[in-house]
Amino acid sequence: MQISDFEYDLPPELIAQNPAAERTSSRLLQLTPEGVRHGVFTDVADLLHPGDLLVLNDTRVIKARLFAVKDSGGHAEILVERVLDTHEALCQVRVSKPLKPGRTLQVKDVELICGTRQGQFYRLTSALPFLELMETYGRVPLPPYIERTDVAKDGERYQTVYAQVPGAVAAPTAGLHFSNALLSTVRDKGVDVARVTLHVGAGTFAPIRGELDCHRMHSERYGVGEVAAERIRTTQAQGGRVVAVGTTVVRTLESVASVNAGSVRAEEGETDLFIRPGFDFQVVDALITNFHLPGSTLMMLVSAFAGHQAVMSAYQAAIEEEYRFFSYGDAMWMERQSV
Repeated sequence: MQISDFEYDLPPELIAQNPAAERTSSRLLQLTPEGVRHGVFTDVADLLHPGDLLVLNDTRVIKARLFAVKDSGGHAEILVERVLDTHEALCQVRVSKPLKPGRTLQVKDVELICGTRQGQFYRLTSALPFLELMETYGRVPLPPYIERTDVAKDGERYQTVYAQVPGAVAAPTAGLHFSNALLSTVRDKGVDVARVTLHVGAGTFAPIRGELDCHRMHSERYGVGEVAAERIRTTQAQGGRVVAVGTTVVRTLESVASVNAGSVRAEEGETDLFIRPGFDFQVVDALITNFHLPGSTLMMLVSAFAGHQAVMSAYQAAIEEEYRFFSYGDAMWMERQSV
């Protein structure tokens, strides 16, 4: 298949620039074996069955965008990709000319020293601990298709209500639709809830260049604890469904299963798993996800999960019904296609 097989024409006015008035007030397109249905996000409670397991990604978005002044007096924009240790991080730095080792950047009164370069990232050392630097001076790293500067409400709404482990530079957006009340409703119905962690990197927005067979996914850190792993294995053994909230959960669980003979075990690591049509899913039975960019690796993942033609038809239906797209947009429910 080619990249063009996963592209679609999206009217720009359907790209959500702001979150819905309430987290749970988004719409929900339901893609099931019977076809497409339209509803609201709270319908999730009816789609889940007693004995199912809802798996959440509890990563927390860090204030990863920083504005700096170079030692030459020019301006620079920094996007922290990954905090390596207390004072060091890998960062994208938008500058007029590439930085050389030893150059310095000033974020307010804090000096950053440029070290070696790793691909598109610079290794920066901060006089102030990086997490403290970002919390004090950082801005919410809204995606490039949100054409406005971040405001106070983004600090809350570009974060899930269950976010716990700092490290993501982009939100696991499917989870933005859940409120604590809706999660309580789901639990009261007899649906169990587990948490895993995958820190979403800036590479999630990187376009595919060249042939699909040559594409290398960006690497992201994940962690699956023993409690979550045990709940997943128990759910599978008892015939319940494992329902992933977001593609990040899919990549986490399928990555772990791929190196453990199909079983989910407690472990931490990094994944660059590229899921596209033909992939053999071993864990996830249903998926709650937002709408994804045309031609993106995430379009390929959902096409692999629910069927290419079914997904492309569902996207066309969403456009015709004027759903809101991308991070602050509406959501989809999809079930794994039968092989």
